[in-house]
Amino acid sequence: MPKKETKTKKQIKPRVHQELKGFEVSIDSFGELKSNLPIEKLNSFLNENVDDKKLAEREDYDALKKPKKKK
Repeated sequence: MPKKETKTKKQIKPRVHQELKGFEVSIDSFGELKSNLPIEKLNSFLNENVDDKKLAEREDYDALKKPKKKK
């Protein structure tokens, strides 16, 4: 029987939003998340782009969703 050729797995990076270009996260040997992006920037991005399912039932959710004006 002929030998089957094994395909090498290429590391394909997933598609990401333009604001998160270059974002990488890993888990170290202690189980801690390590990231090359500050958590404040990641939280800011998520607040702007992801709806909170837990808050969707609230009557004032639309008002909460609107961005606040910066001073």
